[in-house]
This record gives sequence, C-alpha cells and structure tokens, in this order.
Amino acid sequence: MVSNQASGVPPAPRSCAGCGGKIADRFLLFSMERYWHTRCLKCSCCQAQLGDIGTTCYSKGGMILCRSDYIKLFGACSACGQPIPANEMVMRAQGNVYHIKCFSCATCRNRLIPGDRFHYINGTIFCEHDRPAAALHNSHLAPLQSSSVLTDQKVC
Repeated sequence: MVSNQASGVPPAPRSCAGCGGKIADRFLLFSMERYWHTRCLKCSCCQAQLGDIGTTCYSKGGMILCRSDYIKLFGACSACGQPIPANEMVMRAQGNVYHIKCFSCATCRNRLIPGDRFHYINGTIFCEHDRPAAALHNSHLAPLQSSSVLTDQKVC
C-alpha cells in the first residue's frame, strides 16, 4: 500500500484521489486503483489515516473503511463469526448477516437459497420442513403473525 518515490528517475506527477492535489511527497499510497497522499486515505467512519494503521483497507457502499469499522458496519457472519469480505454476497435474516455457505438449516444443514421459505426461531434458522414441532404447539409463544421470537420468512 505504501510506495517510496525515492528512485533515480523522478516519476510523473500523480493526482491524489482524495484531495485532487499533486502528490509530491516521498511516500504515497496506492489503493483501489488510485493514488493517495498518506494524509488523504482515511476511514470514512473514524477518520483514521489508513496508511498509519495497517496495510489493508476495505471499500463498500462508496465508503473507504478500516478493518474495525468495516466489521462494525458490515459485520462478521452470524453463524461462523468470520468477517465477510466486501465483495461477497450475503444472506440476511432478522438483522443478522451470513456468508451464503453458512445460511443453512440447523437440523438438516441444507443451504437455503433465495426463494426458499425458512423459520427463524430464537436465533436459529430452520428450513420449512425442519421447523421444530414444539414451536408450533408451544402455548407460551404468541401466534406466528405477532411473535417477535418466532417468525416465518422468505429468503430474498
């Protein structure tokens, strides 16, 4: 991510993707196919100078992010806990985000795909066929349409 311009031949002046100014500094950053002053490549959330805090940055939704803020915003998989890369498709349910490979029925382990109906019960995903019978007959649960614990959803 950091380039040293101190070679024998002066490079052609480059423009900073952040401020638009010419980069004449000894060090510059190259990220997302563009050049940056070290002071200009900042996290969109915390404003940390990304060249100072590591060699990785993330880009999603028009934002440039440090690892910490990327995980806060786009999260880790609710099933496996691993970070989800910025370019990876995800599945979402009840405000949680999942790797596509992790979005599966807790009973049969079949992966759910867009269009599949599923049940989200106390944080656990079940395919339509494996919904626990106790959840259907448990008198402590409110009716399906009004319960926040027991919901019936469709993968979109």
